[in-house]
Amino acid sequence: MSAVVGIDVGGTFTDLYCVDAKSGAETILKVPSTPDDPSRALLDSLHAAEIDPKDLEALLHGTTIATNAVIERKGARCALVTTRGFRDVLELGRRDRPLMYGLQGVQQPLIPRDRRWEVSERVDYRGRVLVPLDESEVQALGEVLREQSVEAIVISLMHSYANPAHEERIAALLGAANPAWEIVTSTSVIREYYEFERTSTATVQGYLQPLVSRYAKNLQQQLRDWGFDRDVLIMQSNGGLSPLSQLSRRSAYIVRSGPAAGVIAAGGLAKEAGFDKIITADMGGTSFDVAVVINCEPRVAEKTDLDFRVPLRLPMIDVHTIGAGGGSIASVDRGGILEVGPRSAGSVPGPICYRRGGVEPTVTDANLVLGRIAVDSPIGGKGRIALDLESARKAFAKLGSELGLGIEDAAEAVLAVVNLRMAGRIRLISIEQGLDPRDFVMVAFGGAGPMHGAALIREVGIRTELVPPYPGVLCAMGCAIADIRYDYSQTFEQRLNRSDVSEIHDILKRQRAEGEAQLLKGDAPHSSVQIAHFADMAYAGQIHALRVCIEAGWDAEQLTRAFVAQYKAEFGNVLENIPVVVVNLRTRVVGTRGGLARRAAAASTSGAAPRPIKRRPVYFGGWHDAAIYAREDLLPGMSFDGPAIVEQNDTTTVVEPGMVTRVDAFGNLLVEVK
Repeated sequence: MSAVVGIDVGGTFTDLYCVDAKSGAETILKVPSTPDDPSRALLDSLHAAEIDPKDLEALLHGTTIATNAVIERKGARCALVTTRGFRDVLELGRRDRPLMYGLQGVQQPLIPRDRRWEVSERVDYRGRVLVPLDESEVQALGEVLREQSVEAIVISLMHSYANPAHEERIAALLGAANPAWEIVTSTSVIREYYEFERTSTATVQGYLQPLVSRYAKNLQQQLRDWGFDRDVLIMQSNGGLSPLSQLSRRSAYIVRSGPAAGVIAAGGLAKEAGFDKIITADMGGTSFDVAVVINCEPRVAEKTDLDFRVPLRLPMIDVHTIGAGGGSIASVDRGGILEVGPRSAGSVPGPICYRRGGVEPTVTDANLVLGRIAVDSPIGGKGRIALDLESARKAFAKLGSELGLGIEDAAEAVLAVVNLRMAGRIRLISIEQGLDPRDFVMVAFGGAGPMHGAALIREVGIRTELVPPYPGVLCAMGCAIADIRYDYSQTFEQRLNRSDVSEIHDILKRQRAEGEAQLLKGDAPHSSVQIAHFADMAYAGQIHALRVCIEAGWDAEQLTRAFVAQYKAEFGNVLENIPVVVVNLRTRVVGTRGGLARRAAAASTSGAAPRPIKRRPVYFGGWHDAAIYAREDLLPGMSFDGPAIVEQNDTTTVVEPGMVTRVDAFGNLLVEVK
């Protein structure tokens, strides 16, 4: 066996997807996550899958460690060093507020004001030194930072994107003062202007670097003790992989590691099935993540807000997240209104029915009460005890008494509330972005996604729900099939009619060389290298720029033509006699590993009805006699009507009354409203 394993560590479950690179045989499983030490659950999954480390060709991993550290404010004790006069840039931010219609709000900077320090220096936007660096101030600051017991130091100076010499000198001086400090310069993370976003991004990197470094070392050691001594590849937020050995210097790149992997896998599966426009709907135990993929290319955001005034200016798959998952807790507020989430029972104590000490009703408990989840076939497979239906019903009897509803109606109300919240997020990324959801297929995955997918497509107006063969571990599959990727950017900010194009060529050449060097340094297996260059361009005087795909050797005329053509395609006109400005230059370096390649299965008789394994009452506004199918019995070409439940090891798929489901050539379930 030559196994490739993808593992996604989530808030409730840790998912494993294993494929034999030679035979194509697949293995999946889920084990409970271990929030106190996420690497324990990763090893638990490998042991549960009975994988021999000698048979393991590659191990690829998605993690929530960075996300949780930022959300829960459990990162490193950091200090910030900046240009005199810019100490408060993290709090000044942009002209925004946490509540659109309110004048109050709480801001929690990752670095408090008493650990933000100024030094005398100044460089202009062209990189010319206006005020030399006062090295004596830096040396004196080193003593102060020792007294503050900081773990990491972030250095972010004005206009350092144009000339990083002062940042690098401060890093050298402080590194000599205390080699134990983790030191981050803003230009080593992102070499662009926008001092607030650049400083915030560097701060996120510094805040996470010690924590992620410890995690990487601990995981590597545990894997060596297990018998696996090769480098692990970690999923990044941009949809590409990076070696674990490089993780400490790329901590900010893994903030949305797991969700990005799911989008990559969903895009590949949908393309294979013949769909070019999809909306991904990933519902796990703690959150609901949605994204748009067109022609197998996920929408990428250059700036993502991790929290109020905590922007991250790095290329990330544009995943929108809300606190709505199987573990989301239902409660009644002071006004008597039913709320579901964002509080979650997580993995510990978990939903009431899991028998781990949970006492508050959750979405999972609601699905159990309504008969949508089998009491004796819990998610996660062998070794799981039967679910506690009686305790879940008692909890909903109590909740129902507060709402004036019966047990089943209270449970259905909980599902209605959480479904409306998720539908609102789907509308946000589609209708509010000028996209018609009726043109899209929704790929439902995650442990809870297929249970709610039917209700979501009906609510939003999406025509088809696609449920992959292993929806509960799709993020783990995404880790297994993704490519290695590095992104580079640098602010240029010059008019084409006044610039030396050779400077553009030099920057792109340097970015390409750095990416290729990283691929070689990581020693991660890849079959080929793909290079793509881009320029953010605008007409002089415009604030917003267009991303234009360019070639490394183009002259000024070719660059201008490419921008004008894209501007006209985007806006329908061009602005004559106005100079074109190149704002940023970007390079993407990808080491391809070979994507998803599954052969279509032999189709059964078209339209043949599968045989249910049993029937049971399921509640849809009233009790219905629903057919229960085993996923492994559903062959290509089969079809069946709702109400129905499809059970499998990693999730449960709900087909509502008035819907029809057919199985395509690749084993995907396609659910549609009749």
